[in-house]
Amino acid sequence: MRPEKERLFDEFVTARYHALRRTAYLLCGDWHQAEDLVQTALTKVYATWHRMRDTDAVDSYTRRVLVRGFIDTKRLHSGREVLSEAFPDAAATDVDSARRLALLSALGQVSPVYRAVLVLRYWEDQSVEETSALLGRSSSAVRSAASRGLEQLRAILGDSVHDIARP
Repeated sequence: MRPEKERLFDEFVTARYHALRRTAYLLCGDWHQAEDLVQTALTKVYATWHRMRDTDAVDSYTRRVLVRGFIDTKRLHSGREVLSEAFPDAAATDVDSARRLALLSALGQVSPVYRAVLVLRYWEDQSVEETSALLGRSSSAVRSAASRGLEQLRAILGDSVHDIARP
């Protein structure tokens, strides 16, 4: 790759790495797996970097690669995931931390496609159209997945959904 393209890629990674890692964590619920997802996505993006013409679309493309990588990983390893009631390293002492951990735990139990839609729509604040483009699905499929994902989330949270929603 030419030095100019290499420099642009390095700048992109420096600027977007933490946001990509946060998105990956919200998808998978594990910082180590999030690191792996980001590294895999960036490797794939690097392989196609020389063909990138629209630098404005790079972020969207990278996020799409990340989310699809997460969904593919879940499909391949769907039988291996072991859910736990407790977080081993959690020291949630204040109410906001407890709410966040409860929500992340519940989010980890939502099906991978619904989880991807929920993370992109509500945590990443993407529009239906942006989420649709990232996932390669129609807008109506994204709206439907968001609705069903929220339904799954509410079912998992049960009565505690009201405790989490309170300010």
